[in-house]
Parts: sequence; structure tokens; C-alpha cells
Amino acid sequence: MVELRVFGAGVFGLSIAWEAARRGARVEVVDPFGVAAGASGGIVGALAPHVPENWNPKKQIQFESLEMAEGFWAEVAAAGGSDPGYARSGRVQPILDDAGLDLAQARAVTAQTLWQGRYHWRVVAQTEIAAPISSPTGWLIHDSLSARIHPRRACIALADAITARGGCIVTDASPTPAITLWATGAAGLAALSQAMGRNMGQGVKGQAALLAHDLGRAAPQLFVDTLHIVPHADGTLAIGSTSENDFDDATGTDEQLDALIARARLLCPALCDAPVIARWAGLRPRARSRAPMLGIHPLAPGAFIANGGFKIGFGMAPMVARLMADLVLEGRDAIPDSFRVAANL
Repeated sequence: MVELRVFGAGVFGLSIAWEAARRGARVEVVDPFGVAAGASGGIVGALAPHVPENWNPKKQIQFESLEMAEGFWAEVAAAGGSDPGYARSGRVQPILDDAGLDLAQARAVTAQTLWQGRYHWRVVAQTEIAAPISSPTGWLIHDSLSARIHPRRACIALADAITARGGCIVTDASPTPAITLWATGAAGLAALSQAMGRNMGQGVKGQAALLAHDLGRAAPQLFVDTLHIVPHADGTLAIGSTSENDFDDATGTDEQLDALIARARLLCPALCDAPVIARWAGLRPRARSRAPMLGIHPLAPGAFIANGGFKIGFGMAPMVARLMADLVLEGRDAIPDSFRVAANL
């Protein structure tokens, strides 16, 4: 018997299935392409917060999810025996000019309240922190809330944890009746838009690269001029990503990735001789509202939907799993208005 059937073996689908399984539900995850075949099979894995200002429910939910992440991924690893590559290693950003320095110092003050004193957003002199980047002002931002994860390994860890709890990951659904949840990413948003005759969201192409360069297991990620540079524990380093609304090949890499790599080498000279060992491209699902789309499926009575993770899917996964398990298994609806399907209508 299956109590919950989840279509989609990306981070949203797997996280919800895991949360349901740990609460005692019997789950089945269905994906004809396998685990992390879409955007969740990427290589960057930057779990970074919104800036601590202009606070709203979306930023609060993301803060809570990032705070939950350490315990969430530790439990996943313990249950299934696979390492998701999670570490709260922090983030460093160079401050480019005097205006940026004033803004960073103001945010350092608001972070003390908004991040409840548990994490910091500090302005530090470049001489105070080891980072392979230079700042024109000699000052850096360091925050202790940011973390990193290995996306594909995290999805595999979730799948292993689910099967360890008696769930299953399959390519075809069994005939057993079950509550259904759709977490099918960019393809799901396209199908939903077509069925409803209106734009409910779309896939945004991203390209990223993996370099053989070891900055150290505990090294913070770098955020330089909109570019994420994320060290992983296996001695690799990820660079990403592009955001492309117009493209011919959803999974092909091209000169835009070459430019991204070149910019990363310029900004971080330590990467100049680091060989590129993998290139990745895929469609990240962005709901029309730009926030995750959660709740009752608009076209399937009795079914549910979780989609639109876009750039924050892995960071939001622990909270999305909790909110959807509460709704699906216990009938408790605590989904913020900005995350509801109605926000995309």
C-alpha cells in the first residue's frame, strides 16, 4: 500500500517524500528519468540568504529553512547512510565602493535583529579573513548563515533515506490508489500553463561549471559580482550560474558558460590554472510569482503541487517539506499567501 505518491524526484519531491516517510507514511516517488534528472542535478549548491533588510514573509520562511537545514540534512545522512555534502561554511563578498560599504554596515545592524542574534552579517577588513579574492575597498562582507550542499549527492541521500524508511523510488507509478503530489519542475510548470491557458511559470536555463580546485573543506563560498563560487568537500569548486530566458538547447553549454568561467578566473586569480572537469546546463523552474508554488493542485481535485524552486530550491527544501507534509498528511495549512497557487493567477 502507498499513502503518498510523489511525481518528481527533484529536491522538492524527494524532500517532501522524506518528511512524509519520517512521519510514518508509506511513500512512492515516481520519475521516469530517475533521481535528480532535472535542475536538482546541478553542481553549484549555494544556500544563501536574502539580504537582511526589507523583511517580508518570503525572507522569513527562507531564513527559517536555512536555519533548519543543518539538522534536516544530518538526519537524512544518518537515515540513508549517504553524504549530501552539506556544511554551514559561510559566505564572503567583496565590497566594491564607498556606497556599498555604507550599505553593508547598515545591513550588519539590521541582521542582528532579523537574524535574531544567531548568525552574523559582518563587515571585516580583508586582512582579517583568508579569502582568495581582493576587494577594491579593502573590506569584505562575511555572513555565517550561508551554507553549501552538493545538489546531486543531496538528492541521492534523500532517495537512500526514503528507501531506508520503506519507501520506493520508481520510474512508473504502481496501480495502488494514493494521495498524489506533483513536483515536476520546469516541465510541470509548462504543462500547467498550457492546461490553464495562462502563464504559471517557466524554465530558466542555467549553466555552471565544476573545477578541480580545493579551497579546503571548511572554506566559505564566495559571491562576487553576482557570481557564486562554491567550494565542495571533495576538492572541487563550482561556478554558476547564468540565467537565460531565451535559448535553443535547454541542456547544452555554450560560450555563455565560457564567459562565466573567464570572469571567475579574473575575479579569483587562484582559479586561473584550475581545470574544468564538468559543465552543466538545465532548466530551473521559476513560478510566475518567483516564489515556490505550494498547496492544492489547481487542476487535480484531491492532489497537491510543489514547484518553482528556481534558485532557492535546496535552501527552501526543509521548510517546503514541513509545510507540505503538514498539509497533505495532517490537513494543517500554514503556507504563506505569497507561496500559494493563487499568487500565480
